[in-house]
Amino acid sequence: MNKTADQAPGETPALSIRSLSKRFGGALALDTVSLDVAVGEVHGLLGQNGSGKSTLIKVLSGFHVPEPGATLHVYGRQVDLPIDTTDPSRRRIAFVHQNLGLIPTLSVLENLRLEEFATKNSAFIDWGAETRRAREDFARFGLDIDPRRPLSDLRQVERAMVAIVRAFCSLNAAGADGQGAGILVLDEPTPFLPRDGVEQLFSLVRSITAKGASVIFVSHDIDEVVEITDRVTVLRDGQVSGTLNSANASHSDFVELIIGRKVDLYQTRHRDLSDKPIAARLSGLRGSILRDVDIALHEGEVVGLTGLIGSGFDEVPYLVFGAAKAEAGTVEIAGVSTPAGAMTPHDAIAKGLALLPADRLARAGVGELSAADNLTLPILNRLRTAFGLDWSRIRSWSAEQFDAYEVRPNRPDLALRNFSGGNQQKVLMAKWLQNHPSLLMLDEPTQGVDVGARQKIYEALDAAKAKGTAILCASSDAEQLAQLCDRVLVFSKGAVIAELKGSDISKDAITERCLLSASLHPNKTLQGIPA
Repeated sequence: MNKTADQAPGETPALSIRSLSKRFGGALALDTVSLDVAVGEVHGLLGQNGSGKSTLIKVLSGFHVPEPGATLHVYGRQVDLPIDTTDPSRRRIAFVHQNLGLIPTLSVLENLRLEEFATKNSAFIDWGAETRRAREDFARFGLDIDPRRPLSDLRQVERAMVAIVRAFCSLNAAGADGQGAGILVLDEPTPFLPRDGVEQLFSLVRSITAKGASVIFVSHDIDEVVEITDRVTVLRDGQVSGTLNSANASHSDFVELIIGRKVDLYQTRHRDLSDKPIAARLSGLRGSILRDVDIALHEGEVVGLTGLIGSGFDEVPYLVFGAAKAEAGTVEIAGVSTPAGAMTPHDAIAKGLALLPADRLARAGVGELSAADNLTLPILNRLRTAFGLDWSRIRSWSAEQFDAYEVRPNRPDLALRNFSGGNQQKVLMAKWLQNHPSLLMLDEPTQGVDVGARQKIYEALDAAKAKGTAILCASSDAEQLAQLCDRVLVFSKGAVIAELKGSDISKDAITERCLLSASLHPNKTLQGIPA
């Protein structure tokens, strides 16, 4: 396998890093990292959670101070480290982070020019001229976005476009010194975007590189990285594991560099469990989008829910758990039926239900609490003595679970927010699976999770279903659903319009049904695919 892919000999890179290290206490987060990004290149940055990707980006943004001995050159000019954010050379690098850094209560124009308006000497703003200039900026990339609209009215993909155009405009504003077209760093820009949104974003990225800029594209998604990049550098344990030409490398090549060994990627055997006892039955479920949905899950069965944004598939887990108010319907567990509208999270847990929301630090866990506190919240009654909580048992149980789920570092005392996304998800998965639920409901369970952590999460789900737990997985990730599920239900306009099972389940088939659902008339199903 080719592990290096160099740019043309003699060509000055847009960005050149040599011997970059960063230490936190006694741990090396980055260990003598060297990296070149060519002019006009889309260069991917891959690695597991905790591999050093975020630390590298924070050093480039001036947030972290690297260890002595590192060098950084931008278009051949040396940039002093640590980076001074007021240095003009630093302004040849612009960043778009996952949260985009936009303010929903402002207009598109105000977000686009926020830094410029805040730093200009004059208090006067010619809004008409600025609106025309913003339209021209969007038009350069074929975007039809009204600068006068409130940002809150925009779809997520349009907000991402605004953030990227703003970053590119900042490169242009700083480019009068003749120093190249600039370097744009996109840090995990796609996890919350539907597939058509990802394609729009990729089109914008290609337009930017066509104008001479370079792009560093940070992601966990191997397929996306291969699709958009020219070359990819993989980090593992703070070191460069290798650099590959995207066009010549296979999926398994990337996985081997990321994990450090060859891995047989998880793939379930699609099973027909219709002869198994019913673990949960949802009848006539109705919510703000859902309309009279019926779903029966058998013991040990994994059922996927998917569809386009707004189709209602992601409402199901929250209505069943009582985290959102159902308008109608019943939830039957172990033969006992409960009106869905009367269900509360407390009732749901008592009935053997568990819900792992998509937002790890807002709805699924408490970022400021320790990982041990998050893990043991549902089982505190089992960790008490006559004198109160048994802290020794809490610590030992947490360390044992962290070891079983390969949480890194195995430091239950650390605040949950201080763990990488994949390790946060392992903690939260363990939190619910330790209760051996009858029905486990997941919302985007591997969103923003690297390939190594995904494998561990899939193993945990395998163990749960072997014990009879039924699993309901709401996800927009067709590949994940094809790997995990025994059945996949496709939603449109609040109803199930297609069911895939057995050999019919594949990433392409799921994607096709979702796209076809956009043109489907209400109350109709896709021909040939039973609902």
